[in-house]
Amino acid sequence: MIRELIPERWHVHVLLWITILIVGFPLIYAMIVSTQTNAQTLSFQMWPGDNLASNWERVMSRNLLQFMWNSTIFAVFVTIAKTILSLLAGLAFVYFRFPGKWIVFAFVLMTLLMPTEMLIIALFRLVSNLGWGDTFQAMTVPFIASATGTFLFRQHFANLPGELSEAAQIDGANPLQFLFRVLVPLSWNTIGALAVIQFVYMWNQYLWPLLIIKDERLQVVQVGLGTLRNAEGALTYGPMMLGAVVATLPPVLIFVLLQKQFMSGFAISRDK
Repeated sequence: MIRELIPERWHVHVLLWITILIVGFPLIYAMIVSTQTNAQTLSFQMWPGDNLASNWERVMSRNLLQFMWNSTIFAVFVTIAKTILSLLAGLAFVYFRFPGKWIVFAFVLMTLLMPTEMLIIALFRLVSNLGWGDTFQAMTVPFIASATGTFLFRQHFANLPGELSEAAQIDGANPLQFLFRVLVPLSWNTIGALAVIQFVYMWNQYLWPLLIIKDERLQVVQVGLGTLRNAEGALTYGPMMLGAVVATLPPVLIFVLLQKQFMSGFAISRDK
């Protein structure tokens, strides 16, 4: 009877639970610290404290919700713009013929090897010369083009049957009609996967907003969290951890809503 209640591969389940606890421990501990005073945190108390309400008041006094709203606006706009531009680029690289197509595609792939930090000085000078400091454009325009999205949609469209394009041409569909009436309905999983990646990427932006945005009313949440370090004139762990926990909620919500599309978008097909 007892043997029937124990899973056949019980050791795998035990290993998975141990892994989950190890990976999730930092978040669990951050949630515990977010309820504590500095004294409780420094004494390594491993159970929740009674200072949650006070920490929450300090967090709200530092305009965290405004920072989160700014990050949400920037992330949503860039995610939508990146997705549309990546769809058009993928369409061009797969279904159009033009001189130097493979050279252009190789150049796009090369940009994957160049992180934003490598270009940040030149980008800062360009944006400053355009007079975009402390503006919505400064936070969005430099991130609209996406080599990752272009590569993702190019590979996805290349794996679709070529007969779709031929049938659309016979029916008299122009390229944009083919894209939005045929390709997009077949690409929702890929679109969802890219949306998750790009939203989280923009939500976690820190260095660029720190350099280009000086107006606190336009600042993003990752920079805004730094104001919680000295909520009482000294290093305060409780408000800082509570702010960090609250700031993780939007990306987690996006991942939960698009989890199916994200997993399907990167699924590896196998012959059965």
